[in-house]
Amino acid sequence: MTWTILAMALIAGLPAAAPAQGKTADFSGTWVLDSSKSEGLPPGMEQTMTVKQSGDQIEIETLVKGPQGEQRIPDRYVLDGKEADFAPTIVGGGTGKGKRTAKWSEGGHGFESKESATVRGPEGDDVTITASRKWTLSPSGDTLTVELTMNGPMGEVTSKRVFARQK
Repeated sequence: MTWTILAMALIAGLPAAAPAQGKTADFSGTWVLDSSKSEGLPPGMEQTMTVKQSGDQIEIETLVKGPQGEQRIPDRYVLDGKEADFAPTIVGGGTGKGKRTAKWSEGGHGFESKESATVRGPEGDDVTITASRKWTLSPSGDTLTVELTMNGPMGEVTSKRVFARQK
């Protein structure tokens, strides 16, 4: 159960990107998870993201609701392809320490990130988790798909989250 909470926290923290030629994606706005089109979600989870994009910087506030209550999780991505420090917020409180690299995808319709973070595990020990994310914006700009692959003590976990832009 604690690993599910930890996985939800890392999954919730979604990435930002850096400048690229021909970039067309603008992720700014409010995005609501469409669980009927998503895969690999923790049971009973709802998610809403508020995204502010300025050039190659993306700031995200994610509201996660689930069986353990609700929590707001801030995150920030710089899409310049350079490694940067980040502090993942853990559902239920606390943070970890990590490194993240994010860059625009070819064609500019999304971005990709890779990260490694050390967080306090349920037994009080430090645990390292690696993750890769791919954000893709539909041509209409109404649908955002976030694909996540995460590796940690429980093995590999994958999810595909589909969000609808709120008007």
